[in-house]
Amino acid sequence: MTDRTCLTIVLAAGEGTRMKSATPKVLHKVAGLPMVGHVAKAALAAGGGDVAVVVGRGADEVRSAIKPFAPGVETFVQTERLGTGHAVLAARAAIERGYDDILVMFGDAPLIEADSLIRARQLIANGNAVVVVGFRTAEPAGYGRLIEAGGALMAIREDKDCTYEERKIGYCNGGLMALDGRKALSLLDRVGNSNAKGEYYLTDIVEIANAQGLKVASTQASFEALLGVNNRAELAEAEAIWQRRARRKAMLDGVTMIAPETVFLSHDTQIGADTIVEPHVVFGPGARIAGNVTIHSFSHIEDADVAEAAEIGPYARLRPGAKLGKKSKVGNFVEIKKADIADGAKVNHLTYIGDAEIGAGANIGAGTITCNYDGYNKHVTRIGAGAFIGSNSSLVAPVTIGVDAYVASGSVITGDVPDEALAFGRARQDVKPGRAKELRAKYAAEKARRSGKQG
Repeated sequence: MTDRTCLTIVLAAGEGTRMKSATPKVLHKVAGLPMVGHVAKAALAAGGGDVAVVVGRGADEVRSAIKPFAPGVETFVQTERLGTGHAVLAARAAIERGYDDILVMFGDAPLIEADSLIRARQLIANGNAVVVVGFRTAEPAGYGRLIEAGGALMAIREDKDCTYEERKIGYCNGGLMALDGRKALSLLDRVGNSNAKGEYYLTDIVEIANAQGLKVASTQASFEALLGVNNRAELAEAEAIWQRRARRKAMLDGVTMIAPETVFLSHDTQIGADTIVEPHVVFGPGARIAGNVTIHSFSHIEDADVAEAAEIGPYARLRPGAKLGKKSKVGNFVEIKKADIADGAKVNHLTYIGDAEIGAGANIGAGTITCNYDGYNKHVTRIGAGAFIGSNSSLVAPVTIGVDAYVASGSVITGDVPDEALAFGRARQDVKPGRAKELRAKYAAEKARRSGKQG
């Protein structure tokens, strides 16, 4: 389809009152991406070219959600809600520029796949003026029926207007439509509003095209692909469907998921082959995992890069800016933020590493923290290759620990440590013989006094 121009019109002006939210409906997220972003991604994957979004409120936010995928996205405001036909014509200025194909999509249908859009565009290229994407269901009640004759689509009949025989039809309107760009405006301008609601229905375009002797066809997609989201329950259903698809694709691409139903991916998660993902792992946006990585249970990874053969968790958290080198290890109850953990370095347990550079082969003991924030600014900790940081150490940034240096357990390090040096940053131990017995007697007496006063 690369030889044909295409305009995608995304209808995103619905108020979404059933979401019961101050956020415009199409900005509610599935897999960490606003629904309207999923729609734009699918359209562009199908060669959707230029994108025009018809919005009501939240125009700037909707534009921002699409811009990463379509930098030239245009927004058109529908000031009145007079039906889907009226909404499409809000983008008249874009339609008038002239395109071979026009895709009309809904911003609250995040599960549509590029293959369905490509088939619709191909049917336009084959000479159809209008193509409707439909689905088949054993329970069609409530949906508009696609009325066909001789292999052509003759009309879309709303459920309430169907005859007894038409109600038996299981082929239903999915809402998505493709139009011949050269004929679109002449068809859209003929859509009237002589109905009970006084609205302009895009679906009327099918009968208008047939009346002009133009070819009209349909193509079929799955019910799931055309699922529209109107409330929080349907949003959760869309999330579940998206996750199931993404997990399956990851596993077919060579990723092992021991309990896939407990793993949650983001819209842009990347995981290499031979990686093992244990139960209850969450990937936030921006997780990039190389091959042959092991991710243990209850780990959370967001906006982080993990190199080959690294090991993570269990109960590890990689926050934005975390970078793990080859064969590095971030163990249980470890948090990494904006830090570079070089090849072979180990941060095994109960540790916070933030705004830091950890050299190759370094070992960070349990309970170590990089004190990177002074209440106003963040500062960097640098730990050289091969360095050993003893357990329960606090490294007060900015500070540099040299190559092969050693920090004794329990130290508070406030100054730089040279290469191969040993640093102590703790008070000297002082032992007082017999004082334990005296302290117990003292504390017991104090407790007895307090109990007597309370009585």
